[in-house]
Amino acid sequence: MRKKWIALFLSCALTLSLCACGDDTGEEQTQTASAASGEEGTWSVYWYLCGSDLESGGGFATGDLAELMEVELPENVNVVIETGGANEWQNDVVDASKLQRWVYNSEGLNLVDEQPSASMGEAETLADFLSFARSNYPAEKTAVVFWNHGGGSVSGASFDEIYGYDSLTLDEMYAAFSSIWDPSEENPPLELIGFDTCLMATVDVANAFSDLAHYLVASEETEPANGWYYSQWVGALAENPDMDGEELGKIICDAYYAGCEEVGTQDNTTLSLTDLTRVGPLLDAYETFGAEALSAACTDPGFFSQFARAAVQSENYGGNTKEQGYTNMVDLGHMARQSADMLGSAQSVLDALDDCVLYRVGGPYRSEATGLSCYYSYNGDVDDFNGYAGIGAGLAFKYFYAYELTGELDDSGMEYIADMDFTELPKVENLLSTDWDGKALDVNGDGVSYLTLGPEADDILAGIGFSLYYVDEENDVMLLLGTDNDMEADWDNGIFYDNFRGVWGSIDGNLAYMELSYESEDYNLYAVPVLLNGEAYNLQVAYDFNTEEWSILGARQGIDDNGMADKELRLLEEGDELTTIWYMATASGDDEFEAYTVDTFTVTADTSFGEIELPDGSYSMVYEMRDAMDNYAYSDAVFFDCAGGKIATTVYE
Repeated sequence: MRKKWIALFLSCALTLSLCACGDDTGEEQTQTASAASGEEGTWSVYWYLCGSDLESGGGFATGDLAELMEVELPENVNVVIETGGANEWQNDVVDASKLQRWVYNSEGLNLVDEQPSASMGEAETLADFLSFARSNYPAEKTAVVFWNHGGGSVSGASFDEIYGYDSLTLDEMYAAFSSIWDPSEENPPLELIGFDTCLMATVDVANAFSDLAHYLVASEETEPANGWYYSQWVGALAENPDMDGEELGKIICDAYYAGCEEVGTQDNTTLSLTDLTRVGPLLDAYETFGAEALSAACTDPGFFSQFARAAVQSENYGGNTKEQGYTNMVDLGHMARQSADMLGSAQSVLDALDDCVLYRVGGPYRSEATGLSCYYSYNGDVDDFNGYAGIGAGLAFKYFYAYELTGELDDSGMEYIADMDFTELPKVENLLSTDWDGKALDVNGDGVSYLTLGPEADDILAGIGFSLYYVDEENDVMLLLGTDNDMEADWDNGIFYDNFRGVWGSIDGNLAYMELSYESEDYNLYAVPVLLNGEAYNLQVAYDFNTEEWSILGARQGIDDNGMADKELRLLEEGDELTTIWYMATASGDDEFEAYTVDTFTVTADTSFGEIELPDGSYSMVYEMRDAMDNYAYSDAVFFDCAGGKIATTVYE
C-alpha cells in the first residue's frame, strides 16, 4: 500500500548538503548551470511547492518530497523546488519563515538559495523562482509543476496560507511566465505545465498556456490529497530522459490513477493530458458554440432555461451546491453533448476536444469527463461572473452570461450581437416575473401531488426538485431533511408530480440530511453534511441507477470564501466518530433554518449509506423551482402522514 513517509524525510535516508546561501551560492549555481546548459537529452522540472494548510495540517507536501527522493536521478535530470506558503512544515528541514530553493538531482537534495518570505500567490514571487530556475538549471525540456489547492478558472491555484490564502490567478501566471520566456504558439518554450491541484484542467487554463507550453496535465475535478505519484512518474523520467512531454504526461496520468486506486480515492478522480499546440481549433469551436448560444438567446430568451437544464445535467466539478459552495466549472464536452440537439456547433467542440485532449483517466463517478472544463454560472452570482469575465477564454459566452444574469449588455456586447444582426435584446423572463411562489398543488386519484405551471415552465425553469421536511406541530419544530429530484416531469405541459415513497437517506440507519449535487441518467451524487471527529465535512455519496446501490466516496470540506477547493478527500476509517446534521426552525414562525446536530455514532467496517423507511409522523414536501439566474420559487406544501408503512397525502387550498 502506498504510504506518505513523512518520518523518512527527517531520517538518514535523506542526505542533505545544505549550501551556504550567500555569495558563494551564486557561484555554485553558475557552475551547476554550465554543467547542464540545456544540452540535448536534459530535463528540468521546476516544482512550485506551496505547502499551504495541506502541509501544515497534514504533511502532504513533505510526503510528496519523500516520494520524490525514492528516485535515483541521472545527471541529466534536475528537479528544482521552491518551498513556502505554509505556516508550518511537518519536518525539521524546510524553514517556514523563508522561501527556500532546493535542487534534487544525482547528488541528492541540496538547499541552494533562500529568499525572504513572500506570498507564493503573487506573480512576482513565481516569476522570481522561474527566473532563478531557468538561469541556473536550464534543460532541453522543461516542465513546471504547481502543487497546492486549486479553484478553477476564476480563483486559480497556489493559495498561500501565510498571506491570507492569496492565490495566483491565470493572468498573474501568464504575466510571470511571459516575463521569463518569449511566448510562441508555433514553438512554445516549455515542454509541459502540470497542476497537482484541484480543478485546473479548464479551457481557460489551456488558453492561458497555449503559447507557453506544449502539454498541459491537470484535473477537472478536485484531487484527493494523495495527489500525483511522484516516485512513479519521476522514476519513469529517470529511467528514460529521452521521453517527450506527451509520454511523460500519460505516465503522470496512469501513475496518479494507480496511486488513487491504492488508497481508495479513485471513484471521482480525473486527470487529463492536453496538447496545447492543438488547442487553437478548440478555442475557435468554443467561441462559435458560445456565439450560437448567444444568438439563440437573443432570438428567444427562453433558451437560457433550456441551456441551463443541459448544464445542470452535465458533469460538473467541485460541488456546486449551497452546502458545498460553487466553482462554476462544468465539463465542456459533456455540456456540448447535452446541448447538441439545440446547437449544431456542439459537434465541432467535441471534435476539437477529441483532437487536443490526448489522454485522460477517471473514476466511475466521473465517466462523462472529456478532459477540459469550462465556466458555467450555476450560482447566478454576478460578482463571480465578473471575476471570470476578466480572464476567461473567448467573448461569446461572456456576453451570454452577462445577458442572462443582468438582462443587458455593455457597448462591446451590443456591437458583438450587431454583427449577428441583432439590434436589441428581448426581456429575459425569470421566476421574479411569475406568480409561482406559493403556487397551490393538487392531488390526483392515486394520492400523488402535482404542480401545474403550464408550457411556459419550459422557458423559465432551469430545474425543479423538492425539499423534504419533518413537521412536529405539537412541539413547534420543523426539520429540513434535504433536497432531491425523485419526481416525474412533463415539460411539454409544465406539470410535475411527486414520487414520495416514504423513504430517505441514512447512515447506518441514522436518518441524514442529503442535498442533490449532480443528476445524470446513470447516477446521482449527494452532499451529506456531518461532523467527522468534530470537524465539519460533507460526505460525498453516490446512488448508481444501474446497480441500485448507494456508496460513500469520502468526505470533503467544500469551497471556502477564497474560492479554494478542499484537496483532501477524507476516507472514513473504523473508529471515526460521525454526527449527522439536520436544519431546524419553528413550525409556526418565519425564522431561518439553523444547523442542528442529531445522532452521533462510531464508524465500523460495515458503515454504509442507504434508504430507510421514514419514522411514523408528519412530513411535508415543497416543490423547489429554480431559474437560470439561480432565483428560486417554492410551491405550497403537500403533507404526508406516515403510519405503519402507509402514506396519506393532503394539500390545502
